[in-house]
Amino acid sequence: MQRRTFLTAFATALAVPAFSRATLAQETPSEDMILRRLDAAPARRMREEERVTVREFKRRPDLRGAAPSINIQSINFAFASAEIPRSEYRKVRQIARAMERLLNRRRRAVFLIEGHTDAVGSAASNQILSERRAESLKRVLVEEFGLPYRALETVGYGEEYLLVPTQNEEWRNRRVTLRRIDEFVR
Repeated sequence: MQRRTFLTAFATALAVPAFSRATLAQETPSEDMILRRLDAAPARRMREEERVTVREFKRRPDLRGAAPSINIQSINFAFASAEIPRSEYRKVRQIARAMERLLNRRRRAVFLIEGHTDAVGSAASNQILSERRAESLKRVLVEEFGLPYRALETVGYGEEYLLVPTQNEEWRNRRVTLRRIDEFVR
């Protein structure tokens, strides 16, 4: 029985074109999912005297990995562009609403918006593009959805932290990661 169930699921997966599977996987997480992930307890508690500057936090993978976070892979940018098209604002609205709800609970919440790229192209151009995309999301969250500027920090990591280690084009590596960092920074 288990084998038949596995074979049926496997055959169904093969019947769905790869593009459709990628499209389904790129759904924007719901507002509630974003809120739950960002409102979670950090994996590591820091005493007040251990807290770091935002700049140092950005350079510390150990701290970044301990902060509550969620990957957003569904915002579609044009090739080599950092502008978020208006057609994507519905997705950004879900992020904004979740962050706003969290800010209502935690007035001092601070979020880090990380931009990531895949490994296609030069490392230098990917670094710049990831920084610009993170800044673009911050700009839209502030200007279009009214989030407080002080609650959002940005950083670009280019191709430094690939989810899927490949030098080929890989949509899962092109993402924005949101982290709540207020319990780590001073």
